[in-house]
This record gives sequence, structure tokens and C-alpha cells, in this order.
Amino acid sequence: MSKQIATFDDLRDAITAYRLPRVLIAALELDLFTSVGTKVWTIPALARDMKVSERGLAILCRNLAMAGLLKKKGETYTNSRLGATALNAQHSAYRGDYLRLIVSHWTDWGRLLESVKTGLPLDHDEPDGPDYRRRFTWAMHHRTLEIAPKIAAQIDLCGARTLLDLGGGPGTYAMAFLAKNPTLRATVCDRPAALDVAQEIASTHKAAARLSCLSLDIMREDIPGAYDVIWYSNVLHIYSPKDNRALFRRALASLNPGGRLLIQDAFLHDRDGLFPEEASLFAVSMLLFTEEGNTYSAAEAKAWLMEAGFERIKVLRMKKGTEDWEGGILEARSPGTNGRTRARRTGSVKNLRSRSSH
Repeated sequence: MSKQIATFDDLRDAITAYRLPRVLIAALELDLFTSVGTKVWTIPALARDMKVSERGLAILCRNLAMAGLLKKKGETYTNSRLGATALNAQHSAYRGDYLRLIVSHWTDWGRLLESVKTGLPLDHDEPDGPDYRRRFTWAMHHRTLEIAPKIAAQIDLCGARTLLDLGGGPGTYAMAFLAKNPTLRATVCDRPAALDVAQEIASTHKAAARLSCLSLDIMREDIPGAYDVIWYSNVLHIYSPKDNRALFRRALASLNPGGRLLIQDAFLHDRDGLFPEEASLFAVSMLLFTEEGNTYSAAEAKAWLMEAGFERIKVLRMKKGTEDWEGGILEARSPGTNGRTRARRTGSVKNLRSRSSH
């Protein structure tokens, strides 16, 4: 939605915006891009192969070509670059778990009225088992695969030696920070099923030896160890203000003096707590899928951090087009000065100067 709704036509346009998304979902449900693969197809041949009607497939493929996901030449269709890779189950770049999550959300959002009436998440009485957690963790890896290196490139961790990826799931961000900072060691902290995925992903990276895993209930247990940096990304919105305030106190206790807590989340930034639009809409997902989650304003999070004892709280702006969420990342400092970090930073600068002089 690019503008606010002021007229009936605006309302109609906003509601009927579901049409193209439903076309895309239908294509994913049919696994159409895998069927197309690398071949050139006519509609009759593809319909026979997929066991669907020619009429239905012709209309679907025409709209997919209009959207740029298929290429049409005369009476034939081929995959676009995206269709042939990330949407094609036969390709190594396939993002199947994330695509399946998106498809399932179409049905879930159709049940929004249930959660509005009860205030409870959908299927709240069903356990969150290891199999689901594993699939969800892979989906989060697929979601952040391209974003994480862009974020890591913009956050200066010079002088930091230890990083905790708190609630880090697949460890995608941890691995991006390790790739950017060759002297850094990182720990991913999450549930066992998520950590299994993190270890699989890490095994494909050169920096795997510098990554460790910590199984922990982050909302109920103290965080062992001491770290220079804690990365808390896309976790804040899952929990209530009370839980996040308690987590901030535990995070502070596990930071070295002068250490940093970096929070990436769907923050609201205007005075009335309405915008950015994506952050507001994401709160609906929290209503559908969490017990007490929500999206919060940056001002609220700053207040919780100050209450917990953090200092020098500020927003780190990311380059436009490289953000996970609009508006930047919150940084908060542990009280005191980490003399060891300062010494390391000085040493690192000297080393860089020395190398650059040759």
C-alpha cells in the first residue's frame, strides 16, 4: 500500500491487491517453476506434464509472464532467472522451506478473524515440535541469506573478539560476521533443533571452526559466558515487553564492560506507532503465530534498555536497499570501558597501518 485509503476507489484497490499474490501462490502450490525447469514449453505440453487444464494453465502462465516470473515468446514459455533457480526444486539455490512458509501463511492470514476475536495464536494448543522448528530455521536462513552479508559489512566490529547470536536460529548472521571479521569468534544460542541446522550451514563455511553453539531457553535461563557483542535479530517481536525487559537484564550481565547489544527488528518509528507500514503489518503475524508478540516502537525499546542499565543507546542507520527492516538497528552499550577491547582496537589499527605502508 503506497498511500493511505481516503476514497472508496482506494479501498477497492487495496483489497483487490490480493489478485497477483494469489496467482503467485497458486504457481508455488503447483510447483510450476520446477515443472518448467530449463525447458521450453507450449501450454498443451506443460498442461499434460503437470496434469492440469490447458485453459487454467494458460491464464496462470500469462499472468506469471506479465509479472516477469516466466518468459513468453510466441506460444512458448520458459522460466525467468528467478523461476529457474530459487523457485525450482531441482536447483541448488532453491529456497523451498521459505517458499512453503509463505504459502502456508496465505491460509493462516485467511483465519485472522479467529485471532482477533480470541487474542490467541492460530492452533495455539498444538505443540511446536522439532520437525517444525527445523523447517522454520531453514526458512529463516533462506530469508536472510542475502541480507546478512550486507548488514555485516556495515557494522564495525573492529576490536571485538566474541559475539553471541542470541536466538540466532540458523546462525546466518553469525557466519556473516565471522566472514567479515577474521579474528572474531561467535556463538549461536537457540533451541537444539535450530542449532542442528546452524551446524549444517556452518559446515559449508571456511569460518566454521570459529563458531560454537549454545542450547538455551533464552527467556528463562541466564546466559553463560561473557561477550563483547550480542546480536539480537528478529527475536524482540516474538515476546512481550515484560519478557524483553528481563532478557535485556540478562544480556547486560553477560556483556563485557563497554560491550554492545545490537538489536535488529521491525521497529515503529513515528510518534503514533503506525509506521513503517511493514512493521505495522508484521504485528498481525505476531498475533497469528505468537502468544504475546507484537512490534514495538524504537522509543519503547530504548526505554527498556535504559531501565535494564544500558547506556549510549543510538540507532545505526543502514544503507537504503540493504536493510532487513526500515529505520536502522538499535545499539546499546554496557556501562564501563572494556580496556581489553580498546587495546585490541588500537593494535588492530596499528597493524592495518603497518600493512598498508608496504
